[in-house]
Amino acid sequence: MAGQATFVIVGASLAGAKAAETLRVEGFDGRVVLIGEEPVRPYERPPLSKEYLRGEKGFDDAAVHAEDYYRTNDVELRTSQSVTRIDVRSSDVTLGSGERVAYDRLVLATGAFPRRLTIPGAGLDGVHYLRTIADADALRRVIDGGARLVVVGAGWIGAEVAASARQRGCEVAVIELGAVPLERVLGREVGEIYRDIHLEHGVEFHFGVGVDALVGSKTVEAVRLTDGTVLAADAVVAGVGVLPRIELAEAAGLELDNGVVVDEHLQTSVPGIFAVGDVANAFHPRYGTRIRLEHWSSALNQGPVAARSMLGHDVVYDRTPFFFSDVMKERLTAPA
Repeated sequence: MAGQATFVIVGASLAGAKAAETLRVEGFDGRVVLIGEEPVRPYERPPLSKEYLRGEKGFDDAAVHAEDYYRTNDVELRTSQSVTRIDVRSSDVTLGSGERVAYDRLVLATGAFPRRLTIPGAGLDGVHYLRTIADADALRRVIDGGARLVVVGAGWIGAEVAASARQRGCEVAVIELGAVPLERVLGREVGEIYRDIHLEHGVEFHFGVGVDALVGSKTVEAVRLTDGTVLAADAVVAGVGVLPRIELAEAAGLELDNGVVVDEHLQTSVPGIFAVGDVANAFHPRYGTRIRLEHWSSALNQGPVAARSMLGHDVVYDRTPFFFSDVMKERLTAPA
């Protein structure tokens, strides 16, 4: 495409950053605008519940690119800015400042946001969610203080946070409705292995039970379970899943179904608009169905495919989906 074209990427995430990188690698010499709400350059999220949370690695280790990458590769990185509207008829996006940026091709890499607790006491201070670098910084201050931590949910985030907090010396209790951690993803047998690794390092589990309420005046002080058990807590971490950020796509009239519907080329129902990462429900040619994978692997690998599709290359996203998790110096890998 001619050098005067403008490609806009909404979401300065791993997926968005890899799309921008690939555009330059493939020789695109037009304008690349990468827009992100956070005040920092794109970074990978897996370290937030592991090495970064434990203070073993810093931000530069998690960053997708070196600090000068975007300047030297002429990628217009707009941090601390949000997109409030996509106009598919005029092919432009509106920023929170009111500025409008026209595009020839657009990528949505808006990701997901944590599900919020809706039980009594959910609004107390000391209730944490983990999605951003700022969330991880706040949680690190808690676990470095030796807090008694209660984790709600033994999914990827809950289990990894529990392991990291325990490694930092915190007392940790995990509440999980299922019989083992990650039973839906890993199955009972592998979930038991995952459970046992945590137990060997002193993590306390409460399986088959939910949370009735968080208790405290201004700050959370205890967690009351549905079986009547009360657990003392200095802080609570909620790891009860995420939801795709579809608001922009919905308002723009893109087809939705458990995220933004895209084909095997990662193009949405509107020609010229693509979606990648957590928000994308992509048709997988190998399985003959759509898959929305909330994991690092899709963020890493879908961005480049979308970038090449934007450039007119005949490429498809057909990677085998998988998960991995690092806990207590052990790595577990499983197919999606």
